[in-house]
Amino acid sequence: MTEIFLSTALIIAIALAFLCIKVFLKKNGSFASQHIHDSKAMRDRGIHCVTVQDIEMRTKSKFSVNEHNKKSK
Repeated sequence: MTEIFLSTALIIAIALAFLCIKVFLKKNGSFASQHIHDSKAMRDRGIHCVTVQDIEMRTKSKFSVNEHNKKSK
């Protein structure tokens, strides 16, 4: 049981060290943004994040047609 725990902890420590190499060794190092709006390839394809797509779908287009007939009284 102890051997499994120690080997698991060692593997996790090594993985974290590899993930943090860029942050520790480079001046002003940081992880790259994983957001869709920060990716040039996604923007070129016209793919947006869910929040932006939701806003686009909820806004009324200036080219839309009002299909409801207003009855005059």
